[in-house]
Amino acid sequence: MTERKQGRRSAEAAEQTKCLILRVAADMFCELGYERVSLRNISEKAGVSHSLIRHHFGSKEKIWQAVSDGMDDFLQSYMVQLVNEMPENTPPNQKIYLFMVRILAFALMNPHPIQMIADAIRQDDDALPLYFLRSEGEFAAIFTQISSEYNQECPETPTDHWESKWQMLLFAHGAVSLTPMMQKTWPAMAENRDKLLINHWELFNTIMANQFGISKEDMIHPEHLSEIVIKMCCPIEELTA
Repeated sequence: MTERKQGRRSAEAAEQTKCLILRVAADMFCELGYERVSLRNISEKAGVSHSLIRHHFGSKEKIWQAVSDGMDDFLQSYMVQLVNEMPENTPPNQKIYLFMVRILAFALMNPHPIQMIADAIRQDDDALPLYFLRSEGEFAAIFTQISSEYNQECPETPTDHWESKWQMLLFAHGAVSLTPMMQKTWPAMAENRDKLLINHWELFNTIMANQFGISKEDMIHPEHLSEIVIKMCCPIEELTA
C-alpha cells in the first residue's frame, strides 16, 4: 500500500514538473521567440535540471509541440463551452456575433496562442507552422457549424467561416504586434492597456454587429473584457498552481 502511494505521489510530482516546464517554456517562446529560447534557458527559468527536461521532452521542438498541443486542446474546449453557454433559442445572427466578439475578447486577454502562431510563421523551417495547421479542421468545424446556421437563416447575407476566422486573427494579432500604433490611435489612454484593448475590441464589435445585422440594443459593451471571457483554467496552470 505504501509503495503504491509513493508511486502515485511520484507520478503526480513528475506531471507537475512537466507542466511547470511547459508553462515556463510557453512564456519564453512568446516573449523571446522560438529561435532565441534554448533548453538551458528553460531549465534555468523553471528551476529544474537540463537533463530532467531532456528526460521528459527530449528536445526544444518537442517542448514547443507539447505547448502547442496544450493550447489547441484548451482553445477547442473553450470554444465548445462558449457555444454551449448560449441559450438554445439564441437567433443564429446573434449567436455568431456573440461567438466572434467573445472569442476575440479571449484572444486579446490571452495573447499566447496568436504570439505562438505568428512566431512559428516567421521561422525559416516550415515544420512549426505546419504543426499548427494540422488541427485547423477541428477549429474550422466549430466556425462552420455556426456559420451554416446563420447562412440557413440569413441566405441574403451569407458569411464564409474562413473569412470570419481571418477577421478575428487580424484583430487579435494587430493588438499584439502593433501596440505602438494602437497607443498612437488613442493617446489619452496610451499607458492603460486594458482601455486600449476595449477600444480595439469595440472596433471589431461594431464590424461584427453590422455584418450580422445586430441592432444597437442587442450589442454588448462590457466595461472590461474579462466580463465576457469564460473563467476556465488551463490544465497546465491548474497543475502548477
